[in-house]
Formats: sequence, C-alpha cells, structure tokens
Amino acid sequence: MFFPKNLAMSNLERPFASYHLWSLVVPNQGQQHWHCQMRRGFMKARQNEPEVQALRSQITAAQQIGLLAQQGVYEFHRNRDLFVVADGVERVASILELDGLSVQVRTRVLNILHRYYTKPILRRKRILLMTRGDEGFPKPIWIIRKNYRFRLYAMMDCVVMEPDNTLHILDFKTGKSPFDQRQALVYLLAARYLYPGYRMIASFYNLENSHKSEVIRVSNRELDQVEGELALIATKHYQDVQKYKNSGQFSQIFPPNPGKHCRYCPFHRICEFAQLD
Repeated sequence: MFFPKNLAMSNLERPFASYHLWSLVVPNQGQQHWHCQMRRGFMKARQNEPEVQALRSQITAAQQIGLLAQQGVYEFHRNRDLFVVADGVERVASILELDGLSVQVRTRVLNILHRYYTKPILRRKRILLMTRGDEGFPKPIWIIRKNYRFRLYAMMDCVVMEPDNTLHILDFKTGKSPFDQRQALVYLLAARYLYPGYRMIASFYNLENSHKSEVIRVSNRELDQVEGELALIATKHYQDVQKYKNSGQFSQIFPPNPGKHCRYCPFHRICEFAQLD
C-alpha cells in the first residue's frame, strides 16, 4: 500500500497521518463492535460540506471539559505565583470564564483545578513545551522515505526534561476513557524528529482522578514499525478519499456499522444508516 511510482509529486504531498486518523481507521483493542468507517468518511472526506462542518464544529461537554482542564494547567504554569496564593484556583477560573458555562462543565473543571492546585505534578519540572490545546493544527512533520512519504501531525500537551536528560512526553486526560498507547507511540515518533538524539518516554495523566499510566518506552526499531504502520494508514486514507471523489460511492468506501453507538456519533442526524432506537 505504498505510493505508486507514477503518482505526481503534488499527490505525494497530500497523504497525512495522526493519532486521530489512526483511531478512525483502526479501532482500539476491544472497541471493534462500535467502530464505524463512515464516521471517518464524514470527518475526513466530506468535511467541507456545510452540514458536516456544522456538526463537526459542535463541541461536547466532555470535549469542553478536557480543553478547559488543559488550559487551566497551562495558566497555572504560565504564572506560577498562582500556586502560592489562596485564590489561585479562582483566578484561573476567571481567566477561563467558567461562570458562563453549564453547571456540569463548571463543576467538573473547578474540581480539576482544585486537584491540580493541591497536587501540581509539573510544578518543579523543567518544561520544554506546554500547549493550551486551542492552538489549531500543528506544523506538519514531513516523513520521507524511499517507499513512502507523508505528513505527520502530533499536538503534544507537554514535554518535560527529566533529571537524567530524558524527554518525557505527557498527555493530559479527563473523564473515564481508557488510555490508548497508540497516541503515545505517535508522540514518540514525532519527538524523534523534533528532538533528535534524546532518549524519550511517554505517559498519560488523568487530571480528573490523578491516575497515571505506566511509562511507555520503545526502541528505535519499534518506532520504525510505528512509522511504517502510519505510512500504511496515510496511504489507505488518501486512496479512500480519492476513490470517493472519483466515484461518489460513499457507503461502499466508508462502510457503516450501525448500532446503539450511533446515538453518540455527531453525524447521526445526516447518516441514513444511523440506528437511534
């Protein structure tokens, strides 16, 4: 599934990969029963259609909580004096404008801010990178090999330098969703290009319950395998989109998997296969 030799350079520049795309193409272990390729089609092949754009722009409460939690951590570390004042949480809440949000979102985010205020796991860390989470698309990393080339997108929440000069990529989570190691693998691959020569590890941290994942370490050989897998993902998706553009056979190229999970899909209103009963 690598690129045919007769493809023009302009076409070669189009394939891309990211953790999000990987999760849309291949379900996480144990989640095959609700995984739907048609959702990928709506998100990545028909994303410019007005109806799809409108649905994609809607943010769920869970997404809003995750974004605000990350922004809260960012604000604490942007002004570390907030950790030593009695009203530090209230100041961050004001910056995030929580008063205008729903009770559910406001309550959960305030709980996260209080938890981090009392247990700031990064307070004495050497932080090389921290994002707010609303910066938009990151700059792509071009991966060019003999048999493939694609753009890799990886938006890391935080990168810290450990005392032994190991780079630690930390991804923040909220809610009850399980950690997906593939996300860490994508970040480690990206870091190999962004921070060459460093030893690297990755982990997840749930800001809502203080749960830490195991530290993830991989060899360069394993990262080569991840890169090859992402090349396949990028190629498959690119080819699927081109087939759809040329044929219009949406449901054949992005087959549906209807079921009770349809009610949680943002596109159920415009999907003819959705099951909402």
